[in-house]
Amino acid sequence: MADTCVLYGDCQCGEIRGPKQILSHFPVHQDGSCNGLQHYAALGRDKLGAESVNLSPFDKPNDVYGDVVELVEKRRQIDAENGVPLARILEGFIKRKVIKQTVMTTVYGVTRYGAQFQIHRQLQDIPEFPAEYRWPASMYLVGKTFQSLNEMFVATKEIQDWLTISASLISRVCNRPVEWVSPLGLPIVQPYHCKKFISKKGVTMRDAFNMFEKPDTRKQRNAFPPNFIHSLDSVHMMLTALYCLHAGITFVSVHDCFWTHACDVELMNKVCREQFVSLHSLPILENLSRYFLKKYGYSKSEITGASQSAADGMRLVNRVLSQVPKRGDFDLKDVLNSTYFFS
Repeated sequence: MADTCVLYGDCQCGEIRGPKQILSHFPVHQDGSCNGLQHYAALGRDKLGAESVNLSPFDKPNDVYGDVVELVEKRRQIDAENGVPLARILEGFIKRKVIKQTVMTTVYGVTRYGAQFQIHRQLQDIPEFPAEYRWPASMYLVGKTFQSLNEMFVATKEIQDWLTISASLISRVCNRPVEWVSPLGLPIVQPYHCKKFISKKGVTMRDAFNMFEKPDTRKQRNAFPPNFIHSLDSVHMMLTALYCLHAGITFVSVHDCFWTHACDVELMNKVCREQFVSLHSLPILENLSRYFLKKYGYSKSEITGASQSAADGMRLVNRVLSQVPKRGDFDLKDVLNSTYFFS
């Protein structure tokens, strides 16, 4: 506010000195373009997905939410032509705002049930939409939104599925929580275990110290993909912070929102892009696979000495953990020239 008053005062006095002559302490922020999907697209070198979330350079920013709306609307039109009642009722109501939260949270583990609540909430805010069709329409749109995302982000879906199945096998067959090490060397353990209850003096309480109980397979499975992506965006944030510190500029961040002073935005943008490319130039999925096999994989002697059903499970663990999803042909260096990667 003080800076605004100074600039306003200069203008009133006819002393317009130009922006470079004004001392400003205002933070200028740059946001990632659906950052979770950016990491997935980079991991899988997913060209179509990379273009949608602005990893590729364009004259204008691409809008992943608008792209999904376009695909959902095309599917709705086909259904309407085939006589699907809900598709006809939804005509004119499939807007960016309706599906934005679902697209944004898909990479962070939102379930179909949760997504249905998100879309239902948006439909509630549209007075013209008939109330009696909100729930069925929400269910319909969730299905179409997920289908559209899978079509746009093929490599992302394959990586998500691999992470999910790996976590399920580790917790169910190996009977252990999922652990991994971030590219910066930070060990991470998912603390999801089955609940343990204890009774004292007729009162039943949940035991908070349940880390020695069996892993909760459902939570381990559902949480691993979003937690893994969070570990990558935290590494990107930390690398950007460290290199900004080395360059002598102020840096503040909240998740994928990076802030600095106006005079240093250009330098922060350069550092941000360079560190993203540096991070994803590492064989992240291959390193994860090797770590998993070393920690959770079974030797031939262990498999030979097990029962038939147990041996089958062990072989499945080894096979899945070693099947790293294939990459596409997106050139990661394009990020360096993408204006709207963080903007």
